[in-house]
Amino acid sequence: MEADKKKISLWVLYDFANSIAVVVFFLYFSQWLVIENGVSDFWYNSIFVISSFLLVCTAPIGGAFADQIRVRMPFLRVLTILFFLSLLFTSLIANFAQDWFILGAILFVLANYFYQMSFVFYNPLLSDVAPPKSRGFISGLGQTGNWFGQIVGLLIAIPFITGAAHFIGLPGRVQTFLPATIIFFVLALPMLISFKEKAEYRPRKLNLREEYRNFFASFKDLMKHRDVKFFLLGYFFFNDAILTALNNFPIYLEQVYQVSDSTKSFLLMGILFTSAIGAFVSGWISDKLGLKRTLLIILFGWMIGAPVLVLLKNFNHFAIGCIVLGFLFGSVWSVTRAVMTYLSPPDKLNYAFSFYTLAERFSTFVGPVAWGLITYFLVGYGPTRYRIAFLSMTVFIFIGFFIVRKIPEPHEVKHPALQNT
Repeated sequence: MEADKKKISLWVLYDFANSIAVVVFFLYFSQWLVIENGVSDFWYNSIFVISSFLLVCTAPIGGAFADQIRVRMPFLRVLTILFFLSLLFTSLIANFAQDWFILGAILFVLANYFYQMSFVFYNPLLSDVAPPKSRGFISGLGQTGNWFGQIVGLLIAIPFITGAAHFIGLPGRVQTFLPATIIFFVLALPMLISFKEKAEYRPRKLNLREEYRNFFASFKDLMKHRDVKFFLLGYFFFNDAILTALNNFPIYLEQVYQVSDSTKSFLLMGILFTSAIGAFVSGWISDKLGLKRTLLIILFGWMIGAPVLVLLKNFNHFAIGCIVLGFLFGSVWSVTRAVMTYLSPPDKLNYAFSFYTLAERFSTFVGPVAWGLITYFLVGYGPTRYRIAFLSMTVFIFIGFFIVRKIPEPHEVKHPALQNT
């Protein structure tokens, strides 16, 4: 099997497109909700808890059904459209009905759910795009597109956030929402329209009662694959730390360093630039050194770098540290996506990736609760409580590192899909 250049382009463009909207809402929606509308950190983090719960209830069923009917694109198309509509109505509320911010938060819960659910079907398409021997590189290429998409998203947002440009609605942070949402959807359309799967459709009716009845049996069967089990467990722990810190990063900058939105945007662009380089380079390195070894190196870097960031008092030093750590930030998901592809049984790839996505989102069930409780109960500590919350996330990276050590390298896995590489 050779890599399909057209499919690679569409696959990477899709990751590039949705990241434009994701970064804008990540940076500015959190501040609009918490700082401008006075919603507590705990309730903001509950957005991720609720969307994770929805994902827990649906991702395994969706992944298993996609495996049975052998297609993924119809699901990806519907979820992408729903993601777009949720962001669109969230943007309209923020611009024209700010008093309805609770409804905006609910819509953002749905947007977050549709976005994460889409990856249950997007990630396994890596097996359609590239042969096993180059999946590390292609996965890194996709993640590179993601980071550059976020940089573009910030560049689009800066004129609106500074007042140099005006679209419609109120001035300020909310100005960024609609442009990012529209541009994302326009750029996502080529993937939704033109990407053709190799697998043949196998018609089958969806029986939810039967699917949920088979859920636990199928889960037990998947967990018999020792390698998948250890990887998902380790992924749950280290991803918990990274995603929770990421989701709270704009609020952390505001509360600990009191920097302007422009400064936040430029800092995030620096991080995303090094993340894009890290994603690209790590994909290439992982095909040379091995995916497991590369992942362990990345996690070891996080184990050292994250606590150092927390201890830095000077913002300039903190900014430099964040930009340097961006190399690791960009590497982790490009490598883990490729690891999951080689560890998963080929006939259960979608189902396995549903649990990969589930592990990712379930980590944003526990992490945000921990972060929210620390910032709530230690309110008397002022900004220091955010440093404590950040530092507490480091524990999960240590645990994940030691669990991931137990998984094999690709050549040690006996899947039929790997025997001809």
